[in-house]
Amino acid sequence: MHVVVCVKQVPDTTNVRINPETNTLMREGVESIVNPFDEYALEQGLILKDRHGAKLTVVSMGPPQATAVLRESLARGADDAVLVSSRAFGGADTLATSYTIAQAIKKACGGKTPDLVLFGKQAIDGDTAQVGPGVSEFLGVPLVTYVRKIDVSVGGYGAKFSVESVMDDGVATIEGMLPAVMTVLKESDAPRYAPLSGAIRAAKADVMVLNEKDIGANPSEIGLKGSPTKVVTIFPPPIKGGGEKIVVSGADAAKAIVDFLEKKGLVKNG
Repeated sequence: MHVVVCVKQVPDTTNVRINPETNTLMREGVESIVNPFDEYALEQGLILKDRHGAKLTVVSMGPPQATAVLRESLARGADDAVLVSSRAFGGADTLATSYTIAQAIKKACGGKTPDLVLFGKQAIDGDTAQVGPGVSEFLGVPLVTYVRKIDVSVGGYGAKFSVESVMDDGVATIEGMLPAVMTVLKESDAPRYAPLSGAIRAAKADVMVLNEKDIGANPSEIGLKGSPTKVVTIFPPPIKGGGEKIVVSGADAAKAIVDFLEKKGLVKNG
């Protein structure tokens, strides 16, 4: 069994700043972290490796510094790491990103579709939750979203999965045959820490770097050219001011509230 987990390097959201001229996120000088939801996807992949001896490959699309999140994944127990990186991928929306990652996954798996591809529910810097579903379309395999538990069994007719998927009105058990793409919730198993031995191994490990030519990408489907949507503007929400404070006590409190609401036209006195 071959499991691929897609991880993303994102800015620490407590430090996000926006360039007022370009309307883009300012990543320089901002600490980057592993997308938190992806950590739960990685843990599900590691559990499958522990239980079934699955080969676990991590894939990330981003600039060269995204190698850090791949090495963190290797330290926790992943077998191989692939970085998809090129200036040609710049400006990609979720459609172009999904195509690029799907092409990279097939390249990393020798031209084949892996048994299972895992994503975190969404990335905290975009919050679209579209790339996982998009990759399932480009790979042509079934999709299960909002997964909190994954069980896999191998029988005479291939590998079968049974997952718990969290719905608005409860939890559904969904069964099917692999290959598949799944997105994982933080309500699943808690991510493990990397042991010292894993960190040492990860520091010495080779990370495969793939560009647009390596993955056989169509130039019209990547980066800005392959993006039917564009970010026109981005801005932080306005800072909310403090509410009006009325300092009264005793019997005058109720009258003060009524007078205030009447002044705002929200109630009529009498």
